Amino acid sequence: MSDNRIISHPVLQIPDRERVNFQWNDVEIHALQGDTIASALYAQGIRVFGYHPRDHSPQGLFCANNQCSQCLVMANGRPVKACMEEVKAGMQVRSIDGLPELGLIDGISEKNSYGIIHVPVLIIGGGPAGLTAAIELGKLGIHTLLVDDKQRVGGKLVLQTHRFFGSTELVYAGQRGIDIADILSDQVNSFSCVEVWLNSPAIAVFSDQVVGILKNGSTYIQVVPEIILIATGAREKFVSFPGNTLPGVMGAGAFQTLMNRDLIRPGKRVFIMGGGNVGLITGYHAIQAGIQVVGLCEALPDCTGYRVHRDKLARLGVPIYPSHIVKRVDGDSSMETVTISQVDQDFHELVGSEKTFICDSLLVAVGLTPVNEFCQKAKKYGMKVFSVGDAFEIAEASAAILSGKSIAQQVAVALGREVESNLELESMIDVLKSKPGKIIQANTTPVDQDVYPVIHCHQEIPCDPCAAVCPLGLITIPKEDIRRVPVFDLESGKCSGCRRCLAACPGLAITLVDFRKDAEFPIVSFAFEMERSDLLDGSEILAVDECGQLLGKVQLIRSISMKGFSGTSIIEVQTPKEIANKITGIVLKDLPDRNELAGKSTKSSQEKEFLCRCERVTKEEVKELITKGCRDINEIKALTRAGMGACGGKTCSTLILQLFREMGIPDAEVVPNTIRPLMIETSIGILAGKSHRDENS
Repeated sequence: MSDNRIISHPVLQIPDRERVNFQWNDVEIHALQGDTIASALYAQGIRVFGYHPRDHSPQGLFCANNQCSQCLVMANGRPVKACMEEVKAGMQVRSIDGLPELGLIDGISEKNSYGIIHVPVLIIGGGPAGLTAAIELGKLGIHTLLVDDKQRVGGKLVLQTHRFFGSTELVYAGQRGIDIADILSDQVNSFSCVEVWLNSPAIAVFSDQVVGILKNGSTYIQVVPEIILIATGAREKFVSFPGNTLPGVMGAGAFQTLMNRDLIRPGKRVFIMGGGNVGLITGYHAIQAGIQVVGLCEALPDCTGYRVHRDKLARLGVPIYPSHIVKRVDGDSSMETVTISQVDQDFHELVGSEKTFICDSLLVAVGLTPVNEFCQKAKKYGMKVFSVGDAFEIAEASAAILSGKSIAQQVAVALGREVESNLELESMIDVLKSKPGKIIQANTTPVDQDVYPVIHCHQEIPCDPCAAVCPLGLITIPKEDIRRVPVFDLESGKCSGCRRCLAACPGLAITLVDFRKDAEFPIVSFAFEMERSDLLDGSEILAVDECGQLLGKVQLIRSISMKGFSGTSIIEVQTPKEIANKITGIVLKDLPDRNELAGKSTKSSQEKEFLCRCERVTKEEVKELITKGCRDINEIKALTRAGMGACGGKTCSTLILQLFREMGIPDAEVVPNTIRPLMIETSIGILAGKSHRDENS
């Protein structure tokens, strides 16, 4: 078995962890302390976790976020999600082939009972929005209970190794997401009135206004809040195409979880589906982790994410295919190839435009859906409920951070506290939520100074770290609208060449041109966040512009680290002055072979498009019912079992709604599915007061 662990990384620290042995299908393998079962299996190159009872199809990791049940395994005789269950020494883990065989459950004694507690505020979700809300409530001295289903708080922040965009003053822009998670966690823990339960999923909201919590993953507690704040984030959207459920096809969040939290490579060669910020950022993270990014496709004529994110991938040699969709994924027990196809303006495939690539992973990043079931239930039962962050509206994490502060003020008012409204705060939230704006024409005319920055950020996006770190105030962005493109102010003084703007820029979109030593061959400096053992002083390397186009050979002077900007190196190259203002990066020597496999096919275990992963219900089955006049998703569930699986319809409901729209049926004519009483799969024994730690529970 291979070991896919990341042993070095340009940004992340690799901790020393104790080795833990456990059994996988009666074979002893090892994990590291803190591994989930899923990460331990992926580290050993194991991608197939089990087989579906309906058609014996291979099952593997998809969301890694407790939102689906594709990674179900048996651990010590109990069915668990491999992405959530931590490995313990001596644990007996088995794949599930068909329906799991469950042991007998011991009788529940009268001594087993659940606790009931009352709190003023219950926050469900410890991501950026939930944490900042808890901090603000802590400042007001309001007793708050925050619960999260992970082993640490931070939500998606703990997966983000890049520097954040937004406001430096208000949302820690210029710092990495992983560092922001630590900052917010420390602040929450400083308030005695804020209690945090980790590994404690909320499993249900009941009609008597009680919320069921599985504390520490084992003990059932009923919480009665005066106010409930939903900060549960979002789940990734699913897509239907042949082979869409093969192991290796996974959401971007799962990919980031394995790479940036668990320090494990999800694959060796990945293709990316989706050109929004999530897909672009995760592709960049993959290259940092030593994974070959074969390409990226986007159905629209251009990527919808920030231009600087797109440029970072282009500079690293990643081919980007606008107006392309994934046509199919092929492979036997797991993914082996992906085929994409070009589409016209109406998203119809163009015959003969197919391209096939060898890759073991498809990173699906086609959007997010709010996890809002708790909010809907709470409203239905007449509870005082608020929602914030992605659970309320999908936006950038920086917007979620600020929204948490705002919603906490509303919660305090609902509790009878007097809190001054902050119109400036609300205005900035709107700015941070804004979509990328217009692109300003690039200006590469040399500046009349000996040393000066060249700004390669031409799109209006909310971001100000470059202006905030310039010690001379020469880079300016209007405070009243940080979406404006930064400008180097020639009239206010001369640049000192400190290069702080290079290191702080989240988009790596600023370079420094220095003519002070040589008027014909200036030194160009730029930020670099990749591991490169072959960067030798004095060597010749190929330079590229901001779009990844080759400019020619330049001489490497040196690579240096900037104090206070860990994980970011500054590369200095000497270059002819004609191309100095255009250089933004260098060509990586270890580029993967991205050639397509025209005319070649791969044996595939899947030919159908599945809408419901849990019950293996195809698109054609649902389409036939809609054609016959069915307009009730609950009826579709009764006839096909779509939405009846373990995940409770979390992944298939949006796909079924999308199919209605594709067939010209408006949302108003469709009866949505009924939300299950329990949001997370939970055994009856637990609800009766029995602990997961009890034998055979």
